Amino acid sequence: MTSAAALDADAARTAGIIAAEEEHVAHNYHPLPVVIAKGEGSWVTDVEGKRYLDLLSAYSALNFGHLHPALVAAVHEQLGRLTLTSRAYHNDRLGAFSAALAELCGKDLVLPMNTGAEAVETGIKLARAWGYRVKGITPDRATVIVAGGNFHGRTTTIVGFSDDPQARDDFGPYAPGFVTVPFGDAAAIDAAIDENTAAVLIEPVQGEAGIVVPPVGYLRAVRELTERRNVLFIADEIQSGLGRVGETFACDREDVVPDVYLLGKALGGGILPLSAVVANADVLGVIRPGEHGSTFGGNPLAAAVGLRVVEMLSTGEFQERARALGAHLETRLNELIGHGVTGVRVAGLWAGVDIDPAIGTGRQIAERLLARGVLVKDTHGQTIRIAPPLVVRATELDWAVQQLRLVLAA
Repeated sequence: MTSAAALDADAARTAGIIAAEEEHVAHNYHPLPVVIAKGEGSWVTDVEGKRYLDLLSAYSALNFGHLHPALVAAVHEQLGRLTLTSRAYHNDRLGAFSAALAELCGKDLVLPMNTGAEAVETGIKLARAWGYRVKGITPDRATVIVAGGNFHGRTTTIVGFSDDPQARDDFGPYAPGFVTVPFGDAAAIDAAIDENTAAVLIEPVQGEAGIVVPPVGYLRAVRELTERRNVLFIADEIQSGLGRVGETFACDREDVVPDVYLLGKALGGGILPLSAVVANADVLGVIRPGEHGSTFGGNPLAAAVGLRVVEMLSTGEFQERARALGAHLETRLNELIGHGVTGVRVAGLWAGVDIDPAIGTGRQIAERLLARGVLVKDTHGQTIRIAPPLVVRATELDWAVQQLRLVLAA
């Protein structure tokens, strides 16, 4: 087969795979036109053999890169022993994982689930139960304060308090019990709290909104006022937690400990879904047997992977890499402001880059970067998100920024 013929065959294979997916998979995503077949570290390879630098990390689920050897070893070891029991029985992995995760968070108890949205839904149920059983809120009156621009998932409850039309429109009627205030405005939270407020639920850094970092002191103010007003502070650290921002949790940037952590994505090591709600016994202890659960939540395979993730984070190595590489990336990205970029926001190794509309949309820039071997994803029209695996090298980041520079110049 000639080289040209081989290229045609590879392109036809890619087109066929995409066509089959388009025909048989619901169109709830708009993926970039690449078919990934293999991954290792910060790089992936498509079915045609082309390599790409992954600067999305599956929305921070791959903080440790593709197929990290320690995580793969944990999976292989557990696969030969036990994968699932349900919570009808105890298993020999859940206790060790939960103890390690509770220690990492400085809390007492862990409620394991699978997806991030499940963790958020669990956190909402927990807040309401605590509000009625501990705070004494009148039955069916509990409210949760949320922030504008939030993204906590796509279940019917969660989209009801989203202000993103794409997530919200045509999925009503919406569940009551949520009060929205501007993100980054602690005084607005304070003013919104009343006798029915059970919790404040926020992302310490808003990811889907474009890596929106709140003003310095915001998280500390939220912590102070929720303690003073007897309201739970629930931190959705599903994207921002577990090393991404240069600390174990984004709340650590202001030395703040919320009442409840919501964790997911990277907790499963980029291998399987694993999420958790973590809090002290005086909060999480209000949930009684039979009131909440999941067949797969806390399964031994996920617990084995989650334990290894916690062990890897306990050394501080990945947090330090995110801090150092994030500072390096920020310097390089700031050089592009005024050259096709109108703004840059960085938190650790996590960046939102606003593209000048005169250059193109975020989607168009992502497609042009794809052609140059760099994977990013757009959000909210003009923004691209950059969230490399924490194992990425500085030279790889330099190369990626250079590709962005060339795309913008073109």
